[in-house]
Amino acid sequence: MGKGRKRNPYAKADRFTKQAKEEGYQARSVYKLTEIQRRFRIFRSGQRVVDLGCCPGSWSTYAKESIGRKGVLVGVDISETSLPQSVFLHKSIRDLDDGELLGHLGGPADVVLSDMAPRTTGNLLGDHVEQIELAALAADVADDILKPGGTFICKLFDGEDAPPFVLRLRKAYAKTKRVKPEAVRKNSREFFMVCQNKR
Repeated sequence: MGKGRKRNPYAKADRFTKQAKEEGYQARSVYKLTEIQRRFRIFRSGQRVVDLGCCPGSWSTYAKESIGRKGVLVGVDISETSLPQSVFLHKSIRDLDDGELLGHLGGPADVVLSDMAPRTTGNLLGDHVEQIELAALAADVADDILKPGGTFICKLFDGEDAPPFVLRLRKAYAKTKRVKPEAVRKNSREFFMVCQNKR
């Protein structure tokens, strides 16, 4: 390795990566959601769930396991993936139609998830701004399709645009909590907002 070349901090498999492989999940990110479920009990049998930015599918897989056969899950992503026993929409959130989503769900959503992030460039400000924009689009979807009392969970990159966005969420939901699950890598700026009881 030449001088000046940075090592990829995500290249080495950690215990979450190994655990995901052993348990049959597509990515280590599932353990961010399992911790949120353990702490906040967001999923119940028979719910309607939307997973925005669902590829490679670990969040969707866990959510579908949690809501059971009577539950309905719709995943959306610009990258194609397979979601057994669920509906997958291969499209950008910018092209998403609320009526199509509600049609697949069979009614308003109980939970809207967003683990969306841009393809990072190393430009911290640029990546932050683009990620907050994606989170805002996800919040718009939740505003439109989430039932009163429903739950919205989204990933954010910390930075100057995060506090105003968090304030928006606090106005829209009765209970909000900033969470950094153990599975988030130590050098990552990401955190999650768990927003419950939509007003």
